[in-house]
Amino acid sequence: MSTVTLDWSAYAPRELTGGAVTVGNFDGVHLGHRALLSAARAQADALGGPAIAVTFDPPPHQVLFPGPVRPPLTTLSERAELLQEAHADHIVILKTSPALLALSAEAFFEDVLVRQLGAKAIVEGHDFRFGRNRAGSNETLRQLSSRAGLVFVEVPQLMHGGEPVSSSRVRSAIVRGDVNLATELLTRPHRITGTVVTGAKRGRTIGFPTANLDTVLTVLPANGVYVVRAVVDGQKLPAAANIGPNPTFGEDAQKIEVHVIDFSGDLYRKSMTVELIAKLRDTRPFAGVNELVEQLKKDVEEAKRVLGGS
Repeated sequence: MSTVTLDWSAYAPRELTGGAVTVGNFDGVHLGHRALLSAARAQADALGGPAIAVTFDPPPHQVLFPGPVRPPLTTLSERAELLQEAHADHIVILKTSPALLALSAEAFFEDVLVRQLGAKAIVEGHDFRFGRNRAGSNETLRQLSSRAGLVFVEVPQLMHGGEPVSSSRVRSAIVRGDVNLATELLTRPHRITGTVVTGAKRGRTIGFPTANLDTVLTVLPANGVYVVRAVVDGQKLPAAANIGPNPTFGEDAQKIEVHVIDFSGDLYRKSMTVELIAKLRDTRPFAGVNELVEQLKKDVEEAKRVLGGS
């Protein structure tokens, strides 16, 4: 397995050619994306070639519409790792440029899918669009593939709970705090990763020391207290996290404070990944430190109960 970054005009390494290709942003690598990878895997096996997932860096909309960047569900490296877990043999990251985005649908087909990747089969979802101004559709792909002697497979829209599975639906679930639905759609807990930095150190004075995360690049859930797993140095640890302000102490700043249960040690400057398991409650002010401590004890016990059965 490999992950290769290419300009659209370059040739791919030989081991990446002659297989089944699926193209997309793949943010989150959710159930729908996994259905595409499963279909590509089946076509690749039938052809005796590799299953190739093609994605973009940066996402095309960031080049077309410059401005504030909306946090993704997954970083590029996480996306590549998840695509490989979903049985892609190789990941091709196309460097998004004005020249790439200026290619017509026909030119993208000929220059990228046929010349660069030597695709023998192409697998896409029902609403796939490609080429300049998103002019190309699956019907375009079907016609071009037929003329070139390639197999084209359209994967139907995947439904979950009576609604379509999509990256936007996953994002919506996360930002409103419905991490259970997000887990179902992603087939895994949503993860946020950051570096542990120095905080107010107030938690240790009340018996609940916290690791404060900074530089988180992916989408955050709604403010609240969550049951989480903290992953540090490859070890998964039970934890509870407060995401949002700390109104009891008059703080309005957005924070990510992780209390690793029954842990003693120095986490400062370490990278920590937090897996969101369940939401316990909303953030709210308490009358004082004693009332806060009593609630934190209840939060920790509930986190232990949830994680003990997960």
